Amino acid sequence: MADAAVDFLLENLHNLQIYHSHLINKAKHRFEKLESNLRLFKAFLKDSVKKRREDEGLRDLASEIRDVVYEAEDIIDALVTQAADSNTRSYFRRAFDTKVKFLNVVKDMETIGAKVIEAYGNNTWIDFADSDGDGGPEESEVPRDNELDFEDGAKELIEYLLEETQYLDVISIIGMPSLGKTTLAKKIFHNQAIQYGFTVCIWVYVSQEFTKKGVFLAILKELTTIDENMYRKSDQELAELVATHLERQKFFIVMDDVRTVDDWNKLQIALPKSNNDGKVLITSRHVEVAQFANRDRLPHHLHPLTQDESWSRLQYEVFGKAGCPPELEVIGKLIAQQCCRIPLAIALIGGILGKTFKASNDMKATTSAWTEVFESVNAHLNEDSERRMEKIIRLSHDKLPYNLRSCFLYLAMFPEDFEIPVWKLIRMWIAQVFIQKRPGISLEETAENYLQDLIRRNLLRVDKMRSDNEVKTCRIHHMLRKFCKKEARSERENFLQEVKRNTEGLLIEPSVSDLEKIRHLCIHSDVLNFLSSQPFGPRVRSFVCFSKDTVTLAGQDISSIPAGFKLLRVLEAMPTKFARLPGELLHLYHLRYITLSFNLAFLPESFSNFWNLQTLVIYTTSRAFDIKADIWNMTQLRDLKTNAPATLPKTGESSKAGAKFQTLGRISPHSCTKEVLERAHNLKKLAISGQLAWLLDGRSFDNMMKLERLVKLKLENEVYPNPPSRRQLRGLPPSYKFPPNLKSLTLAYTFLDWSHMSILGLLDNLKVLKVKDRAFMGTCWEVAGRFRSLEFLHIAGTNLVTWVALGYQFPRLRRLELAICDELVEIPIGLVDAPNFQELDLCHAELAIASAKKIQEAKQRMQEGESSRFGGFKLSIFPPEE
Repeated sequence: MADAAVDFLLENLHNLQIYHSHLINKAKHRFEKLESNLRLFKAFLKDSVKKRREDEGLRDLASEIRDVVYEAEDIIDALVTQAADSNTRSYFRRAFDTKVKFLNVVKDMETIGAKVIEAYGNNTWIDFADSDGDGGPEESEVPRDNELDFEDGAKELIEYLLEETQYLDVISIIGMPSLGKTTLAKKIFHNQAIQYGFTVCIWVYVSQEFTKKGVFLAILKELTTIDENMYRKSDQELAELVATHLERQKFFIVMDDVRTVDDWNKLQIALPKSNNDGKVLITSRHVEVAQFANRDRLPHHLHPLTQDESWSRLQYEVFGKAGCPPELEVIGKLIAQQCCRIPLAIALIGGILGKTFKASNDMKATTSAWTEVFESVNAHLNEDSERRMEKIIRLSHDKLPYNLRSCFLYLAMFPEDFEIPVWKLIRMWIAQVFIQKRPGISLEETAENYLQDLIRRNLLRVDKMRSDNEVKTCRIHHMLRKFCKKEARSERENFLQEVKRNTEGLLIEPSVSDLEKIRHLCIHSDVLNFLSSQPFGPRVRSFVCFSKDTVTLAGQDISSIPAGFKLLRVLEAMPTKFARLPGELLHLYHLRYITLSFNLAFLPESFSNFWNLQTLVIYTTSRAFDIKADIWNMTQLRDLKTNAPATLPKTGESSKAGAKFQTLGRISPHSCTKEVLERAHNLKKLAISGQLAWLLDGRSFDNMMKLERLVKLKLENEVYPNPPSRRQLRGLPPSYKFPPNLKSLTLAYTFLDWSHMSILGLLDNLKVLKVKDRAFMGTCWEVAGRFRSLEFLHIAGTNLVTWVALGYQFPRLRRLELAICDELVEIPIGLVDAPNFQELDLCHAELAIASAKKIQEAKQRMQEGESSRFGGFKLSIFPPEE
């Protein structure tokens, strides 16, 4: 993590000298000394990546660098804040005497710099030729499915869940930690027969620290709209409300990780015992829980893998298939035996072995590396399985490149079993400067490569994929998160801490003294109580809240954030809602990432004070949003997202920024002026919402041609307060006016005639097309031309009756989704000839079911007797047929 700290401080000094030199003029020569030492540190850390693993002295030197750089970073940011806001002096005097500390830290850097030079004097450890070889992740690959199949167990349990009973049936999966209980439960939960066989499917993660209120509200969110009044109800009232909603539903609920009989007793009061159509699946480590929940049905036990299964699984993790080079087979089988027959252990060890196998073409070097792994695991052979599992996780952590360790530990910021949005995670990483710059590649692309590397190492698992095959959300296994929390909050790191009540429920952890050392803070419950305690964290750089409850913060509570954490870089405040925006919040000059929720219809001009801001996400209750802040002079801003159509400020001659913008959305059509799009010419994602006629019918759309890097465009026609009859557009601009490299396009509420689809077929690079919410209307679509690059087509909310198409018109179509197309008579049988067509999803398109089955049968006949790279045609139908 020293590498990331040095990179950040160098970038910080560089930006200060360019944009805010007046704040550091008085100490210019000292800043030059700092920069000189930082460049020396960076060279040392880069050159010593591999050697530090073996040389304790070099590791200690790297730790010294990290500590002094963190200290310098805090002091410099404090000096900058004081220069911009004199009212903060007393705050920083309480934290550290900045001027004295600054002089001391300059001296400390010089002392450590001398040690580095001395180390360079004995340069036998420097491996310049390989200094980049282990310093960063490999290029991105499509993540593979790491999960065990569990075919037999899943099939048996699905049959139980679908059979009729005369009582509320509770089925259990039992097994020790890391055997795959949650994986099996998810396989069942997402099974087509289950999803379509029940009117309501709900997943609830219970865990050790659950509250009845939290679980009941989680269930209710899937059944009805949650309002402020519900949060005021007692546990008993919420339980009765859940039972009432479920009483007449054919429901399926998964309760994952129920720890004790007492926990089950607390939760089962919300389940209607008289509903024979209801089914509950629980996972637990303890057989007593299953026996108590349902004495009439034996639980499904997960047992450790056999030795043969362990070896087969390890080969799959390393090579992606069965089969191992003969030179590696003996040592490979020995390693498989050491993994306690636990799937998670095999996945992590497989991630390590896979990296060493791919990194070297020298079989002798690979064998040596595998032998090193064997010896590392073998050293803990006599420990119990849980301790050995912890050692395996540590080994996987220690094998990470240094610039990935901060990214991995930062995952503990998210709640247990949280569905982590990749877009959000990557921007938070960037804000904390965990992502190292690489020539010719954007920070976002580098961060995505980091993410893929963690997935390949099985330290993260893919949860959901986007329609363009990119990862949308991911999750971290609870044991890996537990390790991250423990490692990150160690005295050696002081990297991260989660704020929560202790086991007695009386005090808030960590203690006040601990809080003063922590660099990243997350809190997912008791937010109001914590803020009312007036916390003080002078070194805290992240304040993250992913509370399950929606909490409204009054002005005094909101002010506790800037009052206690003046050096924040990341403020993730969802789902808390700010009653107002206090002036003190605008003095958090170092903020790089903000997510806020409030009732305001505008963004104040004073937001321009956030000169370091990179990512701004706003949720408002207003139907429109006016951005008064001068975003064109916010030189670091890269991503701006609002849930309501936003009107952007005009660009002025003095404007300096705009070229760094990656994301803009949702913005008003009237903001898509020539000046705005020329300023933000590097945009990659753009969402426009409002009266599209102004944009599409005039010459304004011509400006889109200049967005050569734009790959994703969303156009939503919103004419409120005018009647819906005013929504219909006359047509689309010609294809050459669209951004030239557009890969994904979404249209909604445009009421276009199907004949205009031929224009979209001329977009050479278009891979994803979503036309929904009456984007196209009319009873007949006769496809003209070809959609030569289209891989994913989503059609929803239309009155289409007849669709005529041939396979050659969709040569790359992989997946077709039809939703709320209840008048469509049939899907074109000609799509059978589309060579890549393998997935068809129908939702409320009953008349088209017969033709969908014909397509499925024809595809299956075509694939008989040949090895299909797709694994067979997939047809999904909802609601399920009787």
